[in-house]
Amino acid sequence: MRDRSYWFLTGLLAMSLAATTASGQDNAVTEKRGESLLVTNCARCHAVGRSGVSPHPSAPAFRTLSQKYPIEGLAEALAEGLYTGHPDMPEFVFEADDVGAILGYLKSIQER
Repeated sequence: MRDRSYWFLTGLLAMSLAATTASGQDNAVTEKRGESLLVTNCARCHAVGRSGVSPHPSAPAFRTLSQKYPIEGLAEALAEGLYTGHPDMPEFVFEADDVGAILGYLKSIQER
């Protein structure tokens, strides 16, 4: 027969694994939303995925952004109005939840 501490530790481990799985699922959903936002708003000029060439010659592929900028540093620009980049880039402003989703997706696709 097992003592109480065994069952307590087993329960903690099970809860921890469940939380990690739920967090991973939440991240996947958030990243998918970020990808969708970028496809809708940015893909006409930028390569927004893990591969491919940007349709606009002056638009960087999003998977390479971390080579020039810390991804977290883009949060303010995304929320306040992103309008610098290639010369004919329109201005974009995203809501806070959308900014988080976009940053999560961008982090997930960065080339190492």
